[in-house]
Amino acid sequence: MDRISIFTTNSEAARYADFAHGETVFRFTLLLPEGPLSLVDGRAWMFVDWVMEALSGLEMVRRLRADPRMGDAHITMVLEEDDPEDRRRALKAGVDDYAIGPLDRQAMLDRVLALFAQGKSCGKPQVLEFGDLQINVAGEQARWHGELIALRPNEFRVLRFMAENPNRVLSRQELIDALGKDGDPEYLRTVDVWIKRLRQGLRDAGAEQLLRTVHGRGYVLDLI
Repeated sequence: MDRISIFTTNSEAARYADFAHGETVFRFTLLLPEGPLSLVDGRAWMFVDWVMEALSGLEMVRRLRADPRMGDAHITMVLEEDDPEDRRRALKAGVDDYAIGPLDRQAMLDRVLALFAQGKSCGKPQVLEFGDLQINVAGEQARWHGELIALRPNEFRVLRFMAENPNRVLSRQELIDALGKDGDPEYLRTVDVWIKRLRQGLRDAGAEQLLRTVHGRGYVLDLI
């Protein structure tokens, strides 16, 4: 079953229940100032509040548009009132549309499903490059100096997430959350298996030095 995240800066909305639609599950996820902390599969759906605690909604939109992962994201600015000047500034910052808040679960789903039904939910194929490491998101393949890194789907997703968050220690729980595997305590121990297989794949491709264990804290992918 496919999983699509609906990112929202509203902490209450982030707790809305999942919604199943055919073979797709839509999950509400909190959007923090530093951007998505989980893998973004396909097109991203963003609901950004005009007023936020740590920064303005306009600045949040600018940060999202500067994020390579968000090139095809659909961003809705949630305004506090229907003010023409606010609408103009939001559109200038890069939003796709706007709505007057607060938005309940159904209102958010209606907006996402309206575009999803039109076949506009698929993002553009991505090839991410981090120096000599190349990640083909659509093909689920990774290469080091052109050499294919042999990885299973979960290990590929771990590598992709770590490459999108380089030089940062990631805990096992963060990796579980990023891959959407939360809710099953067995996955905490499974992370160690993913890392072992990932390390082997990197070693076989001559890139073992990229993955580093920080004892007691987690794992980090060292990229320049």
